[in-house]
Amino acid sequence: MRLSAASLRFGDRTLWHDLDLAVTRGEFVAVLGANGSGKTSLLRVILGQQRLSSGTAEFLGEPVSRGNRHIGYIPQQKLADEGTPLRARDLVALGLDGHRFGVPLPSASRRREVDALLAAVGAEDYANVPIATLSGGEQQRLRVGQALAGDPRLLLCDEPLISLDLAHQRAVSELIDRHRRERELGVLFVTHDVNPVLDKVDRVLYLAGGRFRMGTPDEVLRSEVLSELYGSPVDVIRTRGRVIVVGTPDAVHADHHDSSHEPGTGTPVVMP
Repeated sequence: MRLSAASLRFGDRTLWHDLDLAVTRGEFVAVLGANGSGKTSLLRVILGQQRLSSGTAEFLGEPVSRGNRHIGYIPQQKLADEGTPLRARDLVALGLDGHRFGVPLPSASRRREVDALLAAVGAEDYANVPIATLSGGEQQRLRVGQALAGDPRLLLCDEPLISLDLAHQRAVSELIDRHRRERELGVLFVTHDVNPVLDKVDRVLYLAGGRFRMGTPDEVLRSEVLSELYGSPVDVIRTRGRVIVVGTPDAVHADHHDSSHEPGTGTPVVMP
């Protein structure tokens, strides 16, 4: 996936401009930034749901388009409503044929594919259980399985660990990373807390105030770099084997295209 001289504006507000970003096979890129900085909008551009204001966006050498079967998408964790009749295997199966019209016909090959995806994410034991009765971590495992259907080359993750406890955060992040390595997937991972995936990240893209910085976590998550990016003092504190980013200003007038998908602004970035 490649963005070249990419800019995105809404009215007189610029989320980011002149962004050059390439995600290669097997690479794990974390996207950080405050609410309204353009993290979710970046994913929408790659999914073909949002047009750039300027620049180009390409995937596998072609302009990005809606419904590309080689792009997997994992949304924020959202619990299913009570009484939802969908079973675990039904949710995963949507990744195979949810883009088609009509009710899919049952077949042995389709069942084998669904069973393989359930096994891949460790969800065989609750394959036939209604998803509304499953925990948040179990439901998010199913969404990973759904995203892996269709043999994607790129995996887009939009805050997939939100609302999960630490154990489930670790399990889901390790699940994504394992398939990234086994399948040589490119991963673009939007998050407000890089801690659960820090040891998996190759590069960080940090968005703030219409600008960005990109590099390894050690290169980007530094006091001088983030202070320059935000235009105000930001401290990166290392204590007891942990690093905490504090003092990031709150985003104001957050763009509604982003704010509905992102957590509260000014959230510290905690790293081991």
